[in-house]
Amino acid sequence: MSHRSPFSRLQPLPSGAFQIEDAFWSPRLAALQNVTLPQQFHSMEVTGRIDNFRRAAGLFDGPHRGFVFNDSDVYKWVEAAARAGHHPAYAEEMDTIIHLSLAAQQTDGYLNTAFMFDKAGARWSNIRDDHELYSAGHFIEAALSLHRSGDDRLLPAAHNLADLICSLFGPEEDGKRPVVPGHEEIEIALIALYRATGEKRYLQQASFFIEARGYGLVGGLPYHQDHMPFRELDKMTGHAVRALYLNIAAADLYLETGDKPLFETLVRLWERLYTRQVYVTGGLGARHSGEAFGDDYELPNEKAYSETCASVAAILWNWRMLQATGDARYADAIETTLYNAALAGISQKGDTYFYTNPLASSGVHRRAQYFNCACCPPNIARLLASLSDFFCSTSEGTAWIHQYASGKLEIPVGQQTVRLRIQTAYPREGKVEICVERPGIFAMNLRIPAWAGTAELQINEEGFTTERPGYVNLKRQWQAGDCVTLLFPMKPHFVVSHPAVLDNTGRVALVSGPLVYCVESTDPHPEELRIDTTAPIRAVDAGAWHNLDLKAMYAPQHSKWQSALYQDYANEADSEKHSIRIIAVPYFNWANSDPMPMRVWLRK
Repeated sequence: MSHRSPFSRLQPLPSGAFQIEDAFWSPRLAALQNVTLPQQFHSMEVTGRIDNFRRAAGLFDGPHRGFVFNDSDVYKWVEAAARAGHHPAYAEEMDTIIHLSLAAQQTDGYLNTAFMFDKAGARWSNIRDDHELYSAGHFIEAALSLHRSGDDRLLPAAHNLADLICSLFGPEEDGKRPVVPGHEEIEIALIALYRATGEKRYLQQASFFIEARGYGLVGGLPYHQDHMPFRELDKMTGHAVRALYLNIAAADLYLETGDKPLFETLVRLWERLYTRQVYVTGGLGARHSGEAFGDDYELPNEKAYSETCASVAAILWNWRMLQATGDARYADAIETTLYNAALAGISQKGDTYFYTNPLASSGVHRRAQYFNCACCPPNIARLLASLSDFFCSTSEGTAWIHQYASGKLEIPVGQQTVRLRIQTAYPREGKVEICVERPGIFAMNLRIPAWAGTAELQINEEGFTTERPGYVNLKRQWQAGDCVTLLFPMKPHFVVSHPAVLDNTGRVALVSGPLVYCVESTDPHPEELRIDTTAPIRAVDAGAWHNLDLKAMYAPQHSKWQSALYQDYANEADSEKHSIRIIAVPYFNWANSDPMPMRVWLRK
C-alpha cells in the first residue's frame, strides 16, 4: 500500500492499480521496455558509466570517465527499470548494476565512483559543483523503486548512505557542516525514505537542506536558489531543473508536516510561473545561459531551452500540488507538459532524445542517442515508467480520474474495491467511457480539462448535461455495467499569447485538445506562410492521433527581396502570395522524419 501523507487531500494508487491498455500509450510503454532501457544501458556501457562502478569495486583498472556526477544517470536508469517492471530485456543488466553498486559502497556508507582511491580525500570538498548529494539522492530513489517492486537488495545501502549524510550535514551548533547542495535532489529522496521507513531524521535532514537555502551557504546566487530563503521567494529563477526539484521537495515536506506558509510559497511561485514563464507546450526554462528561467514573458522560440528534465520535474511538482489540493489546474498543467514538452523529449521509436525542446528550428536540431551530460534520457524513461501513477488518485469514498487513457482500474475506495474499465481514443478523440465492473456506493471525480471549456456527460441512458472545467462529482449506488460517458469538444483552434511575449507578436499556435501542433516543412519554409485562421481545419488520420490540414498563404521570401536586407513596407505587402494547404503535426512528433524547419508559432 502506498504511503498516506497526512496533509494530502488525495492519496496515490497502489502500484499496478491502473493497467494501461491504450492505443496511444501502450506502444510507447512497450518501446520503453524493449528498446529504450536496453539502449540506454548500452550507452552507459560504451561511455564508461558502468566501468566506473567496476573500477570502484576493484574489478577494472582504468581512469574514471566522464562527469563526477555520472553515477546519477545509472541510478535513474535503475529507477526506470524497476518501475517499468521485471523484463528479460534488461534483467541481467539490472543485476549487474545492483551487484556493482553494493561492491562499490564504502564501509562508512559513502558511494560515488568519482571519489575513490587517490580521489578519496576530495569527498564532500565541493558540495556546490561535484553533486555528490544529487547522485546520492538518485541512488536512494532507485533503491526505493526496487523496494516497491519487491527487491530489497539496495535498501540497506540506501539507509547507510542516508545515515552518513545525516551525520555530516546540518546546523553548525550540532557539530555538523552547515551546507546545502548545489543541485537539489537529495531532499526529495530523504523524504521518500522517511515515508518508507518512518525514520524522522530523514525528514528533518530534508527540512534542513530546504530551509538553509538563501543564506549564502552555496554561494548566494539565484542560479542555485541560494539568494534568498525559500519562504521569501516570489518568482522562479535560476537553473530551472534545480528550482523545480526544490519545489518538489518543499511540496513533499508540506504533505508530511502541514506547514501552511511553506505551501503558500509554493502556490505563489506556481501562479507567477504559469501566468508569465511557461511555454504553450508546458516547457519551462527560457535561457541556454544557466539552463535558467528568464524574465516575465521572456519566451523565445528558437532559443528556447525547455530542458526535458525540467518537463519531468514540472510534472512531478504539479502532481504533488494536485495531491495536496485536488485542484484541477495542476492536472491541466500535467496534461499539457506530458503530451507536448515531455513527450517530445524521446523519439517515437524510443531510442533518441532531446535535451532542449525549442519551439522553432531551422532543421538542425535533432535528437541524439545519448549525451555527455546524460540526465535527460533516463529521466524521461523513469517518467514513462511511472506513467500510470499520474492518471488516478483516491480520497475518502472517491475515485479521482485526472488523465484519460484506456485501461483497467482497480483501487480501494473506503471499505470497498472499485473496478472500472476506461475506453477512449484520447487524445485523438474527445469521447471517454468509464464503466463500472463491480457494484458499490462511491463517488467518481472526473476532470473536465480547462482547454475543453465544457463537456457533455451521460450516465447510462440519462440525458447529457454540460459541465464546466474542473472536477465533476458523481456519487451514487453504482451497478455493474453502469457507464459514464464524457464528450469533450476536441475542436482544433488557434491561440495567441500575451502581447508582452514579443517573439509571438502577429503569430498564432494551433491546438486540439491537449495537443499543441507545429508545421515541419522545407518547401515552403514555415516562415514563408501566413495562416488563414478563418478557413476550416481538417483532421487527417495518423493512427493514434490526428494530423491537421489547414489553409495558408505562401509568400516566398525571395520573390521581392533578392539580396536586400531592408525595403519599403509597401513593396513587402505586395509580395507574391499563393493559397496552399499544409499539414500540422503534434509537437511531440516533430523531428521523427528527415530534417526540416519547424515552427509552433506561425504568422497570421
